[in-house]
Amino acid sequence: MSIFPKISLRPEVENYLKEGFVNKEIVTALGKQEAERKFETLLKHLSHPPSFTTVRVNTHLTSVQHVKNLLLDELQKQFNGLSVPILQHPDLQDVLLIPVIGPRKNIKKQQCEAIVGAQCGNAVLRGAHVYAPGIVSASKFMKAGDVISVYSDIKGKCKKGAREFDGTKVFLGNGISELSRKEIFNGLPELKGMGIRMTEPVYLSPSFDNVLPRYLFLQNLPSALVTHVLNPQPGEKILDLCAAPGGKTTHIAALMHDQGEVIAMDKIFSKVEKIKQNALLLGLNSIRAFCFDGTKAVKLDMVEDTEGEPPFLPESFDRILLDAPCSGMGQRPNMACTWSLKELASYQPLQRKLFTAAVQLLKPEGVLVYSTCTITLAENEEQVAWALTKFPCLQLQPQEPHIGGEGMRGAGLSCEQLKQLQRFDPSAVPLPDTDMDSLREARREDMLRLANKDSIGFFIAKFIKCKST
Repeated sequence: MSIFPKISLRPEVENYLKEGFVNKEIVTALGKQEAERKFETLLKHLSHPPSFTTVRVNTHLTSVQHVKNLLLDELQKQFNGLSVPILQHPDLQDVLLIPVIGPRKNIKKQQCEAIVGAQCGNAVLRGAHVYAPGIVSASKFMKAGDVISVYSDIKGKCKKGAREFDGTKVFLGNGISELSRKEIFNGLPELKGMGIRMTEPVYLSPSFDNVLPRYLFLQNLPSALVTHVLNPQPGEKILDLCAAPGGKTTHIAALMHDQGEVIAMDKIFSKVEKIKQNALLLGLNSIRAFCFDGTKAVKLDMVEDTEGEPPFLPESFDRILLDAPCSGMGQRPNMACTWSLKELASYQPLQRKLFTAAVQLLKPEGVLVYSTCTITLAENEEQVAWALTKFPCLQLQPQEPHIGGEGMRGAGLSCEQLKQLQRFDPSAVPLPDTDMDSLREARREDMLRLANKDSIGFFIAKFIKCKST
């Protein structure tokens, strides 16, 4: 059920996306009217959260069943005794799925209001509370302990510290203020603690703030899937080329039973520090993280590398994950995107530079997995078509597990090639209307099917590098 407006985009960006989703190949297959309908549905679904919260269990330190039992107790506390099921994914054994309850339509709106930024609002719809830096505006007499209605300023028009706001805003639910208006906007150094504790969100999802931090990692379903597709093996040397914040890096190490070598790279120092912190927290010793530009990761001279630091000699890695920097247009919920067309188009050339480095660093018979969290044809299927032409040594491979849809038409790939890709399309199923009654009546297989379909927009391609003849 759609309760929010479709994602707000600049007109030139929406037209650009529409050209991709209503291209000649798709129109020939579906007809123009159906292609346009699917595109409009996609824009609506992007502004809503996925139907499930997904967590990956750190199987290096504990068992899935142990974490499931702990989470059941935690959810009972957070949801005031409501018994919400937790499902173990049958194809991704280290993944647990928690259904999102909502949209809840009978929440009484309060006179006292707080306006939060769009990014903060997106987090609230995934189960977060509101932290002080995210609050843009609050009613004049708001005090700590007040029950207040929280709204998202999806177009970024509200002035910081305003007492009221009549612009475009979307209701997110009710909460209890932990701070007064005066404390939030007193002109002193910015507060960082919790500002509003959400008690009646429109979409009820668990909060994972400091919940079992050594045992689980909050991850979208396709993000957990991509590491299984890579299929790392104990003893291998593996590169995560654009690794921050380390979710996939730590997953690789866990699937290898922490045996082997996992090299993680990112060019931003603070993000590399986050990778190191996550590896330490999750008890993984096989990870080495470096602050380095992935486009320059190939050692140009062939002198033996004795330091084990980037840049690396060609053909150094058994498997490489390129979870590429992208426009992020598949993230959900996202009610507004301010990207310009120039910004949106800037990712394809960067991805190709990184891809070229990855191919050079991969051993013969090695595996390269390319993924993005975006929906654009240019960053996904067009990149696959380019790679297969540019690098004759690469062959597209079937993926296991394969729980997403096939690739999208429009880049000239064959039907067989499209079937070897995985594209997660947020418009694939209608938006659900989930309450406790429907959860009690739902069949497990139907819930799992919904979890696989109603996720963020995501793309995965898997290649193998053939031996040179």
